[in-house]
Amino acid sequence: MNSRQTMRSILLGSAIAVAACSFIVDGQNDNSTERKRRITPLNTAATQTQSINETKDDTSRINAAFRARSNHFHRDDGTILYVDTVTGEEWIDSTTLIKLPSMKYPLLMGVTISADIWNPAMRLFGQKHGLIGFAADVNLHNRYFPTFEMGLGQANSTASDGSYTYTSPMSMYFKIGCDYNFLYNSDPDYKWFAGVRYGFSPFKWNVNDIQTASGYWGDVPPFSITNQNATAGWIEFNIGLRIKLWKNISAGWRVILHSVIHQTKNEHGKPWYIPGYGTGGILSGSFMVSYTLPLNKHHLEIDTLPGTGTYPVIDEPLDTLSEPPLTDAETQSPDSI
Repeated sequence: MNSRQTMRSILLGSAIAVAACSFIVDGQNDNSTERKRRITPLNTAATQTQSINETKDDTSRINAAFRARSNHFHRDDGTILYVDTVTGEEWIDSTTLIKLPSMKYPLLMGVTISADIWNPAMRLFGQKHGLIGFAADVNLHNRYFPTFEMGLGQANSTASDGSYTYTSPMSMYFKIGCDYNFLYNSDPDYKWFAGVRYGFSPFKWNVNDIQTASGYWGDVPPFSITNQNATAGWIEFNIGLRIKLWKNISAGWRVILHSVIHQTKNEHGKPWYIPGYGTGGILSGSFMVSYTLPLNKHHLEIDTLPGTGTYPVIDEPLDTLSEPPLTDAETQSPDSI
């Protein structure tokens, strides 16, 4: 009995000793951790240069720093000239520059009335078709030229072998389209352009005194195809040049590439001549004499460096420029940025 009590006492004592040792060791570890803990300082070499690296390409900060160490002068045109007191460099505040408009000229520049004298001239040299045409265009920004054309066409032509005579009484034609001026920011007196038109004409045509070759049954008496009604529409692309001759009078030419896109079907075939279009083929031309009625004689002209669109630094002496008081933002030190 005594031996059992002795064993229990030994086991209980051992357990108490082990627990006490564990408690002591944990306490020592906690004290060691506290001794090894470190506090990172707020200002280090990395944190001190971080903001500089992040803002080194910030244009607004760079310009603010330039302004802070520069003297500035107001020019008569409203721009501000800065002179760096360290380097002597001169520069202009871009926020005060007058911006060039995308369109140099105002919206409504003028109206031009033209007469196409190509066909009248050709008739003097024996051409048997065509009469005269007129056109009106509106100058928008000296760039776009909406155009309307109308004219008269007529034909009376006999075949070289005398086998028939084609006639078309005087008929009207119409065209509508637009030209684009490649010289839109240059002198309005000169126009180099390309454009597109849609043309339309209702007309009549006849083929008179048709003679056929003699056949087995002998000669066939002449016959005619008369009063044929037709309507034709076509598309045309043109490129040309117009220049000023004297005051408001100008002249120019066009080369035309065109093609019929629809016309009335006829059991006797297609007409030989279409008013406003011609006798076939894909190429044509015109020569126009024009009169321009200007509607806006004034336009904005701003001098810039050729080919750059930028303003030059002034070359007058700095002592001739007045220096107004600096504002708080302009006197801010670079160190405070």
